[in-house]
Amino acid sequence: MIVNGPRLTGLTGNVIAELVAEIGPLWADQQYRRLSGRPRRRAVGAGARHKLVFVDRLLATLVHLRHGVTHDVLACWFGVHRSTITRAIGEIRPLLAQCGCAVGSGIRLRTLADVVDYLSVSGQSAIIDATEIRVRRPAAGTDSRDRYVSGKSKQNAVKVLVVTDTQGQLLFGGALQPGSCPDITQARNAGLVELLDQHRDLHILADAGYQALGAQTGGQVITPPHRKFKKNAPTWWEERFTQQRKAHSSRRIRVEHGIAHLKNWRALSRHLGRRELLDELVPAIAGLASIHRRPPQPAATG
Repeated sequence: MIVNGPRLTGLTGNVIAELVAEIGPLWADQQYRRLSGRPRRRAVGAGARHKLVFVDRLLATLVHLRHGVTHDVLACWFGVHRSTITRAIGEIRPLLAQCGCAVGSGIRLRTLADVVDYLSVSGQSAIIDATEIRVRRPAAGTDSRDRYVSGKSKQNAVKVLVVTDTQGQLLFGGALQPGSCPDITQARNAGLVELLDQHRDLHILADAGYQALGAQTGGQVITPPHRKFKKNAPTWWEERFTQQRKAHSSRRIRVEHGIAHLKNWRALSRHLGRRELLDELVPAIAGLASIHRRPPQPAATG
């Protein structure tokens, strides 16, 4: 029922089968290393079988990420204890995060450096933006309590750096920073300036929050034009300024579509768990969203 219902996982049965074939061996190797890495009286593999097999563990994780279903509900659904679901999600989530964003047959982008190399080789441009994920406020008295307050939304949030191609296909989601971090600082901390310096033929579209990167990268980061007149601007200049900004917005709107597909996974619409889990949660969902949005591959000829 779960496999045949894309509404439950956001993925088709064929995509889930690909995930099983890709992640299954990694999970089995992880379990073997966990069991063999400690003194044992019985051989690895002895004892009772798992009540929740790997496929069910993967499906429970996908449903949890897609709809934010609680572990208690999933435990009742699969007929196991809540701790079993918690353990299963904790095992599958990092494996999904390691997969990266799918952009073609066998091509996965896991880091920002991978994205820049891929764009440079393929001759494509990219679009960059930041989005915020609401999180719980840190406990009173902690040093980092005010760092998560976003100046834009006035809420506690974690900022995620998102990169898409010009068609809105997700290429990267990560480089997390507290909500108070400016967009341009997040991009610099992620090493974007140094990466672009190694690929001078690459251009990235960005909004006004990244305007200083345009000069720092020699025009590789393309941002909206500056407003030269604060008041009493000539009519012809105001019309031209408006047209240029609209043209730039039309070109970079696709990144908003990519962010929307990312936020369709309920686990990122508002994160109620530990903030530390977002380091795994965001790349995992970015990879799943890229698979869901991956364009169809051309049919083989010959």
